[in-house]
Amino acid sequence: MPVPDVLPLPTQRLAPLTTLRLGGPARRLVEATSADAVVDAVRAADASGEPLLVLGGGSNVVIADDGWPGTVVHVASTGREVHRRPDGSVLLTVEAGTDWDDVAAACVADGLGGLECLSGIPGRTGATPVQNVGAYGVEVADVLVDVDLYDRRTGAVRPHVPAAELGLGYRTSLLKGRDDAVVLRVRFALPGSGASAPVRYPELARTLGVQPGAQVPTAAAREAVLDLRRGKGMVLDAADHDTWSAGSFFTNPVLPEAEAPEGAPRWPAGPGLVKVPAAWLIEQAGFRRGHTGPGGRVALSGKHVLALTNRGEGTTADLLALAREVREGVRERWNVMLHPEPVLVGCTQ
Repeated sequence: MPVPDVLPLPTQRLAPLTTLRLGGPARRLVEATSADAVVDAVRAADASGEPLLVLGGGSNVVIADDGWPGTVVHVASTGREVHRRPDGSVLLTVEAGTDWDDVAAACVADGLGGLECLSGIPGRTGATPVQNVGAYGVEVADVLVDVDLYDRRTGAVRPHVPAAELGLGYRTSLLKGRDDAVVLRVRFALPGSGASAPVRYPELARTLGVQPGAQVPTAAAREAVLDLRRGKGMVLDAADHDTWSAGSFFTNPVLPEAEAPEGAPRWPAGPGLVKVPAAWLIEQAGFRRGHTGPGGRVALSGKHVLALTNRGEGTTADLLALAREVREGVRERWNVMLHPEPVLVGCTQ
């Protein structure tokens, strides 16, 4: 008997589907294991008039303790296709529900450079253009070609929507915060060689023992990135509560250069603008690694102050209270407002 590709799940709990392990139940939860199944499930929810939440790897989301009052479609479509082009480059097509680090690892194994600096980032591929995922000097915008979308307003699939139409910016895009477009498939252009992208990030260059701008074997870059991320609690480990997080909770603020706090590290971010590390602002505002929130149930990671973590018994309310404490502490110390990086579902900071 064939296995259906839209599966009602035996539990409606959402917490186990997020890296924070937080969030209340859904009224209805289905798992869609193909792009067609995602479209069918979204259409069915829309036709019923139910509120809809599309959930991937749950790595960049904070869900309210009350949960979701309608249908949650869990995107579990998997698969990747490598097309080598006459010029030696590669067009990589990936289904939205494919685990992102599996994609990065497979590219390294296939001798394809371009994604190795994005190794170890949790979540699924469909979320990468939404967030314009980036790390260690590389972001998805560098390699993204186009996406296939389901447009809930028209009820039609829009294939090959160019990256240039997505408004990609620092940890954002026109897709972020919108619920009318669902990513079904993503395509990337990779150089097709076994060399990494140029190593731009100073910390990674030091770890690899090379000068910024150098290229190294992709496998070496991947292992260095994974080691750096593990040291910051940024590689998922069920036994390590420092990894029970949504990654970096706050984005690095982009400020007019004249308004950047004195002594703060900074990087150019456009004419007259600089990017200042949120972690530095948090630490210099008096918050230390391991700083606890309500009842000790949530805390800043013991490895990295930019990650807010669930220590096992936390609630979303606890986490948001800690986020407000940090945000207000930074605002009072530096007159800089931090903004959350994850998507807040049914709750506000």
